[in-house]
Amino acid sequence: MDAVEPKSGRILLVDDESAILRTFRYCLEDEGYTVATANSAAQAESLMQRQVFDVCFLDLRLGDDNGLDVLAEMRVQAPWMRVVIVTAHSAIDTAVDAMQAGAADYLVKPCSPEQLRLAASKQLEARQLEARLETLEGQVRQRKNDLDSSSPSMMAVLETARQVAVTDANILILGESGTGKGELARAIHHWSRRAKKNSVTINCPSLTAELMESELFGHTKGAFTGASESTLGRVSQADGGTLFLDEIGDFPLSLQPKLLRFIQDKEYERVGDPVTRQADVRIVAATNLNLDEMVRQGRFREDLLYRLNVITLKLPALRERTEDVLTLAERFLARFVKDYARPARGFSDEALSVLANYSWPGNIRELRNVIERASIICQEEMVQVIHLGLTESTSNQAPRVGGALSLEELEKSHIAAVMASSETLDQAAKALGIDASTLYRKRKQYDL
Repeated sequence: MDAVEPKSGRILLVDDESAILRTFRYCLEDEGYTVATANSAAQAESLMQRQVFDVCFLDLRLGDDNGLDVLAEMRVQAPWMRVVIVTAHSAIDTAVDAMQAGAADYLVKPCSPEQLRLAASKQLEARQLEARLETLEGQVRQRKNDLDSSSPSMMAVLETARQVAVTDANILILGESGTGKGELARAIHHWSRRAKKNSVTINCPSLTAELMESELFGHTKGAFTGASESTLGRVSQADGGTLFLDEIGDFPLSLQPKLLRFIQDKEYERVGDPVTRQADVRIVAATNLNLDEMVRQGRFREDLLYRLNVITLKLPALRERTEDVLTLAERFLARFVKDYARPARGFSDEALSVLANYSWPGNIRELRNVIERASIICQEEMVQVIHLGLTESTSNQAPRVGGALSLEELEKSHIAAVMASSETLDQAAKALGIDASTLYRKRKQYDL
């Protein structure tokens, strides 16, 4: 007789009848599975504390123990384990209740060896599929995560962020433009208990006060010119989840009292609708501005600032976490060459040196843009210095105010840095205090 080929699968049998346990165990071990048995809820709990099981066959009638209570405890202790209820004909209704409580399937006693083997095979296959999906999802999250860091300052911020993410405290993220404030906000939502609900973003500089109120709280049809239909608003969409207020320093001053009231009381009204509504929303805000200075200047409400910065996280600039530059560059390159089906596979030594020594005034956003451009134009396996578009002067220390350089050189460097850290040219022009047409002329003048 041929030896049984070992199978991957760890099975727990829980039944107070020793004959049933012995029969089930022999049947499943003959298939090559690893099997453990328990004759009570306490014994099953003890085994689960010491071993990991993929599938459990649980008898609903365990002497003085209630099988449904045991199932509930198993769902807490080992949520990945698939539980098959074993029951008699007279308790099928209870088995259906168990299915609604989280059991994967049920068997009716007496059952044939073939029925038992089929049930075990089916549940183990489902568990293995779940495990593969969990692995793939973890790999995708890891590939997407640009927050991983070897920098002590960045690691400290991430550790604090993880600790506060599980609370409902409002969080204020500070940092220069391009440092990854939006990505950290998304990570905080993912780490929180609200992860299964929506994470909704509002970009504060992009809207007037009137449009911001409508975007935030919603409006009724006909509430204002152009309101051809009713909208729910971002607050309603984020109910139970997280609302990310990007660049909160640009939030309209006239609307700040309504935002403050919502943060305090979780209450709001849609534009054109007097009905007071409620939403359970966690607030995460971010800015690259000095809000304390804005409060002193009367451009930001002090009481709103107190409500927003229950927890404050300050992201370091990329030049302050130089340990991460080359790691991020290689990660971006791998991503972009895959997306664009390009030949580049790495950087030359000279290119690595330029990347490591550049000051990155536009932070991670600038690095990403530089690597994306290089991945597109590079026609060989190794990215060279010329593909980076970083000149020898820009790869050294950034120009310093008061240094030995002309006003033209200083202006060119400043415009280049602002453009690198801005998502759009309109945003760059606003930051520079000039109109878009002037910025266009300056770009042509300095060949930017």
